[in-house]
Amino acid sequence: MTFSTLALVLVLGSAGPLLAWRANWHVPIVIGELFAGIIFGASGFRVLHPDEPTFAFLADMGFALVMFVAGTHVPVRSAEVRSALGTGLLRAALVGLCAAGAGYGIASWFDLPHGAIYAVLMASSSAAVVLPIIDSQQLTGPAVLQMTAQVAVADTVGVVALPLVIDPAHAGRAALGALAVAAAAGVMLGALRYLDRIGLRRRAEQISEQRKFALELRIGLVLLFALAAVATRAGVSIMLAGFAAGLAVSATGEPRRVAEQLFAITEGFLGPLFFVWLGARLNLREFSEQPHLIVLGLALGAGAVAVHIAMRAVGQPIPLGMLAAAQIGLPVAAVTVGGQLHVLRPGEGAAIMLGALVTVAAAGIGGALAARKTAQAPTAH
Repeated sequence: MTFSTLALVLVLGSAGPLLAWRANWHVPIVIGELFAGIIFGASGFRVLHPDEPTFAFLADMGFALVMFVAGTHVPVRSAEVRSALGTGLLRAALVGLCAAGAGYGIASWFDLPHGAIYAVLMASSSAAVVLPIIDSQQLTGPAVLQMTAQVAVADTVGVVALPLVIDPAHAGRAALGALAVAAAAGVMLGALRYLDRIGLRRRAEQISEQRKFALELRIGLVLLFALAAVATRAGVSIMLAGFAAGLAVSATGEPRRVAEQLFAITEGFLGPLFFVWLGARLNLREFSEQPHLIVLGLALGAGAVAVHIAMRAVGQPIPLGMLAAAQIGLPVAAVTVGGQLHVLRPGEGAAIMLGALVTVAAAGIGGALAARKTAQAPTAH
């Protein structure tokens, strides 16, 4: 890794904002970053070398921060979302049952041993994609709250379940590692709440703001990377550490300055670097050697949308089902962790990302349809 390579990576990361420039397109910023990495990585010019140790370590830092931010997006403190949790839990469970059948069916059809991975991916939702669409389309009402609760449950359960299914031979060790990370996150949550209760946290934030200490960012990064150290020692992915740290911060209430500082370091530097690195790792040349994997990707995306739309049977509007199907964080995690553990077949990671893109497109359409119905409701009445 050299400064010229780092500069190139950050320039390529700018493709994300360019592709997402039109707000009404609802294109996640990571899509442009992934495409730029694909073009300059293993699939394209091969300028970027994702196996280079420094590049890979910086990408791991970015991965932890991306999952941390994803955890903070889960609306843990929202009383309205908690009131809809019962319906959300039921729908998330039903989606999981449907996804189990679809996941194993697709794996059997393509003669691949990863039915459990596909099931977890298709059952998952991404709060990081869904919540911004809800805000931008100004979607409100009981059905939206129930869907938000469903997404929060699916997002959380998916992050916990993925390490267990991605390497079944070591599922026991992964479960113990997950418990260790959860225990450490629980201690972290208790400490944050105690500091909040005695007023020390607010006082430290005031001093930090007055004297430009950036204490919130320093402490947040210490806690995040300490959890990441626990995760690596326990033999589980830093994905779980990042998400658990984000949930803990979300549960105590993320201060405005913490959000701004983390946004700057994640979205301005390590986040784009991670997604460019991930794109550079994906080898789309394998699609030409195994074109059936394109069909696999489309099947995973269509299957995810289908199992979420099926919740129409229990009262969820179809557009909100399409919106709830959005997934980006968990497929990224599956490809990253699967690549590190060498459990995915050649081209399978690219197929998983193709499936994720299908769900993001469906979510954009679903959000637009839901907004149109909301706008028409007063007229119809």
